[in-house]
Amino acid sequence: MSSSPAIVVEGLRHLYGARVALDQVSFMVAGGEMFGLLGPNGGGKTTLFSVLATLLVPTGGEARVFGLDVVEKPVAVRREIGVVFQSPSLDLKLTVAENLRHQGHLYGLRGRPLAQRIGELLERLGLTERNSERVEKLSGGLRRRVELAKGLLHRPRLLLLDEPSTGLDAGARRDLRVYLSQLCQQDGVTVFLTTHLMDEAESCDRLGILDRGCLVALDTPEALKKKIGGDVLVLETTAPERLREQIEARFGGPVSVLDTSVRLERPQGHRLLAELMEAFPGQIRAVTLAQPTLEDVFVHETGHRFWDDNRKSVVE
Repeated sequence: MSSSPAIVVEGLRHLYGARVALDQVSFMVAGGEMFGLLGPNGGGKTTLFSVLATLLVPTGGEARVFGLDVVEKPVAVRREIGVVFQSPSLDLKLTVAENLRHQGHLYGLRGRPLAQRIGELLERLGLTERNSERVEKLSGGLRRRVELAKGLLHRPRLLLLDEPSTGLDAGARRDLRVYLSQLCQQDGVTVFLTTHLMDEAESCDRLGILDRGCLVALDTPEALKKKIGGDVLVLETTAPERLREQIEARFGGPVSVLDTSVRLERPQGHRLLAELMEAFPGQIRAVTLAQPTLEDVFVHETGHRFWDDNRKSVVE
């Protein structure tokens, strides 16, 4: 991992009318790092992604890629980045090789150098035998590999991916994570990805958590989970506010309420759980005791769930 920064974001702000999409966001991504931006849909991830990809001019603040200001020098920035969008950008009626060949032409690549580069990427991504197949016949995971090949064709130093695992099954997501890790470790490529998937976020070297336009946490996944400092207990009850008040009065706080649940973060949670069950018989319908997850980190930092009960973003 290089010590020089690949991305520097300082006080970045963006408005859509009166709505704040990004609110004074600042962070740095080192060269060769795999950096993830985790948050629910509508939280500002794609807006930030679009700024870094030079597709959107921010309302305020700065963003630089390898020292280049994305607003002042967008053409120079584009030479340094490869972009893989959430929405597919492949021509389904063309073959894998034809898609890559036309992509190469956009970057001025032709002849033997282009053919060699296409062959190299096809081999590395396990697509050599699919070279002559139309993209419409490929699975979702294979199409995503072709998207990656397009983004890497011109040898960018920074790869930007917006929700790269969307629509992929567990096996395809695992394969994608392995390849992205190899890109960073073996080729020195910096990877910046946005995601709402916890397992994808876990695989990143460092992680920023974005909620309602604000960067609420920034560290390695393990360090973020350790900040909670104990076990997480979630108690299902019919009267959560009353139970919260009773627990705080007897055992101390903080205790939070999420929908019909009461949530606590405590060291040695199993011991407290036994005391809670004894102290409040009949009030606790179900209980969950677990080590902290990234979703727990999100709740700890924001005070609300990552998703609501309808599995929709809490900020849409």
